[in-house]
Amino acid sequence: MNLELINNKIQEMLPEKRYKHSLNVADCAVKLSEIYGCDKEKAYIAGIAHDCAKYLNKDEVKYYVDKYKIVLDEIEKDNLALSHSLIGSYIAKYEFGINDKDIINAIKYHTTGKEDMNLIEKIIYIADLIEEDRDFPGVEELRDLVYNKELDKALLISFNNTIKFVIENNQLIHNRTVDARNYLIKNKIL
Repeated sequence: MNLELINNKIQEMLPEKRYKHSLNVADCAVKLSEIYGCDKEKAYIAGIAHDCAKYLNKDEVKYYVDKYKIVLDEIEKDNLALSHSLIGSYIAKYEFGINDKDIINAIKYHTTGKEDMNLIEKIIYIADLIEEDRDFPGVEELRDLVYNKELDKALLISFNNTIKFVIENNQLIHNRTVDARNYLIKNKIL
């Protein structure tokens, strides 16, 4: 894994503002790794690479889906806001040479979450939401929780907020987000 090569490829793939966001997510993920005892290098790589597929056009999406035989579910089809995480996990593996399963899965699930997330998956999911340039109602509450060792509580709030937002916008809710939320509640992690 050549970090400089990965960084250069991502910089080429993303507009400047999104590249800055990716740097912020990587930096935030490293800070969270120090708090929660996660591998900082893995967190940085997952953070910098998490949105590598975010700005693909339809032809590029088709190219990668066909090339790597990616199976998008009914909700992900024609929805780059959701599918970029899955497609990005393949790009990270096959185009960037990232073979670490933890990093690949952190990229893969950073948009929807999933049931029984591991630590790096949680860190990348939440770092994407709370990086320093994010500004939305409730972001300070999430930051306070996360930086005060209440990661699972912050995750539950963020899943609830995502589900509310999707409902208010009359969109489909991805099952993985519901499963992630329900897992936290069922297992009394809070």
